Amino acid sequence: MKIGVLGLQGAVREHVLAIEENGAEALVIKRAEQLEEVDGLILPGGESTTMRRLIDRYGFMEPLRAFAASKKPMYGTCAGLILLAKEIVGYDEPHLGVMDITVERNSFGRQKESFEASLEVKEVGTDFPAVFIRAPHIVSVGERVNVLAEHGDRIVIARDGQYLGCSFHPELTDDHRLTKYFLTMVEEYKENLA
Repeated sequence: MKIGVLGLQGAVREHVLAIEENGAEALVIKRAEQLEEVDGLILPGGESTTMRRLIDRYGFMEPLRAFAASKKPMYGTCAGLILLAKEIVGYDEPHLGVMDITVERNSFGRQKESFEASLEVKEVGTDFPAVFIRAPHIVSVGERVNVLAEHGDRIVIARDGQYLGCSFHPELTDDHRLTKYFLTMVEEYKENLA
């Protein structure tokens, strides 16, 4: 199993480490054609507007949409969650627009208001350390979407079929259970192909 991490901007190295800690092979995606080499893709945290500019500059938008259409699993953290969402509060157009959720950017405050919390994550476990840095949150979900975790009254992790979205930065801790959960999604996808 080979997992790609979109390598345009953001916490790329930390995601690579989390993948390798779970026994899978990681590939940093710098060129669109590399998407054909991987079974699943992580869209890391970073700054969503900057990431979108780089996606457009390097011709990634259509290859990413084709990857999503292939039903291969995709996992977005923080800015990656914003890229996946069908709707973004205050914006006319989504980015990839593949996950049936509405997100609001920077809803937990600015950089200086960053914080950590311990969450219970369905299908993953308890006492999950969550690092929130200028984090978005999921305002609403479609009827097929499974909410996996909330912080207060805000949805912070959800799964929509082959898409997994997370408000915070799980890759910035030593707890790699959420990456393991994503790898299980990729394994399920591969088994269904067989």
